[in-house]
Amino acid sequence: MAISEFEIKRCERELAKFMAAKRPPVHIRKELDFGYRIEDQSVELYEIRPEWRNPENIMHLPFAKTTYIKTKKVWKIYWQRQDLKWHRYEPTPEVKYFEEFLAIVSEDENACFFG
Repeated sequence: MAISEFEIKRCERELAKFMAAKRPPVHIRKELDFGYRIEDQSVELYEIRPEWRNPENIMHLPFAKTTYIKTKKVWKIYWQRQDLKWHRYEPTPEVKYFEEFLAIVSEDENACFFG
């Protein structure tokens, strides 16, 4: 089941704060930037960068994802490993609030999200 419109607006407000703090300076954004997408009950964070061999191709490389489980009222946290599959973020596999997910990604205590 998709996230409600109210919850989407709340997520977008928090994501705007996160992006303002984490995005690189404006002069670097053609080479590296961050973005997000909200689909169904998930929010995915990704890097935006030109392809190394063909700079005209722009890649979106996901690095963090959270999925809302309505029945449990929790957000499950995932990170994308080198195998390009989503894995549960074991130090903190779920949180109650979306803001907690963003705080965990921002702190990146185990270098899973930003390397």
